[in-house]
Amino acid sequence: MRILLPPSEGKNSPKKLRNLDLKKLAYANDLRVLRQQNLDAHKEIDQKRSDFAFNIYSGVLYQALGYQSLSASAKKRADKSILIFSAAYGVVAISDPIAQYKFKPNAKYWRKALASTLEEISDELIVECRSSTYQTMWQPNPEQTVAIRVFTLVKGKKKVITHMSKKTRGDVARFLISQRTPPKTPIELFKMLKKEFSCSLVSASSNESWYIDVIAK
Repeated sequence: MRILLPPSEGKNSPKKLRNLDLKKLAYANDLRVLRQQNLDAHKEIDQKRSDFAFNIYSGVLYQALGYQSLSASAKKRADKSILIFSAAYGVVAISDPIAQYKFKPNAKYWRKALASTLEEISDELIVECRSSTYQTMWQPNPEQTVAIRVFTLVKGKKKVITHMSKKTRGDVARFLISQRTPPKTPIELFKMLKKEFSCSLVSASSNESWYIDVIAK
């Protein structure tokens, strides 16, 4: 299982002087050149300061995820399972050391490289928690992808929500990486989430992924 997350718009500044080392990021062999070129084009990035991604990203999704309060075993699962899509780095693991940045993604810049790099996970179960902006950077196999949609109930009818959807996706991610055995299929994922959330499953069709519609708490 892989959980795809967007970055947060809000970002903390690194607290320590620690040079950014692109060789230490996930998929360094495949993406290091593109990452360096991208960073060089953004002179405002201080490459002498870096911190772990779970410290840099500060939005409500990451507050709900609460990486630092996870058990040691859950942190290991998060390190392996979570992929964060980034305007600066393409895609990173949650424990990768990154420098702070504040610009929007150029999906076209990353799309070809990410398609090649992430081909290796195309047969894994993908839990899609990214916003539409970051979905354009890489589109996984729809048959193995379950997108998490978040709603509230108004007079018994589902209504789309925006800001609180980020918190709910963070809650979903935390719940999943807290489970000892990850789901392997969309059906297994739904059965697992149904234990914690009020949700419903929408089956995949043609080029559309599966969906799990979660009612925000």
